[in-house]
Amino acid sequence: MDSEIEKQLIEESKTNPQSFERLYIKYYEQILKFVYKRIESLEDTRDITSSVFIKALAGISKYKDMGFPFSSWLYRIAINEINMFYRQSKKARVISLNDHGLKNLASDSGDVDPEMLMTLKRSLLHLSPEELFLIELRFFENKAFAEMGIILDISEANAKIRTYRALDKLRGIYAKVA
Repeated sequence: MDSEIEKQLIEESKTNPQSFERLYIKYYEQILKFVYKRIESLEDTRDITSSVFIKALAGISKYKDMGFPFSSWLYRIAINEINMFYRQSKKARVISLNDHGLKNLASDSGDVDPEMLMTLKRSLLHLSPEELFLIELRFFENKAFAEMGIILDISEANAKIRTYRALDKLRGIYAKVA
């Protein structure tokens, strides 16, 4: 689906909820995977993903195209739903780190060996949930700073600053853990 068709569907969805179905079909799996990485319970993931799309449909009239994919808005809703889930359930947060994302994160330092990846994983556990989320969006989800800003409801510059501060903190932790 190209961006013009997507924009048209969004506008139609504001007056006709049936038009939202194609947006739902396009983004359901993407949002489901995003939520599952942070929850790891399929039942809870499905519930949260359903809530994301219910809230998106209910709030579609407030959606404003800011030049980013519609998915950025859905990610922001998903983050809020995930945070609400953890506040209400008092469960420990899940951190799902794949090797591709770790290699992406570690690539600045040259050669990546298995021991380095294990040390990096241990180091990531010392970051706050907010810092870890910035790292996840940038290196595991491959989001640009501008899109991160939209997802987190902060400016692009603020997303960049916060991410680099988290990386600096991670480097310090890594040096102590290594």
